[in-house]
Amino acid sequence: MQTYILAGYVLIWPAVSLAVLVMILGATVKDARAARQEKRDLV
Repeated sequence: MQTYILAGYVLIWPAVSLAVLVMILGATVKDARAARQEKRDLV
């Protein structure tokens, strides 16, 4: 049973990491577009 739990963790972790990365990139792109529209720097 512990093998299945460990295997599940190992298989799910990349998907969770990818979801977080996509959220961060999406927010960054949104902020960059808003800054460009307002003619200001992103940082």
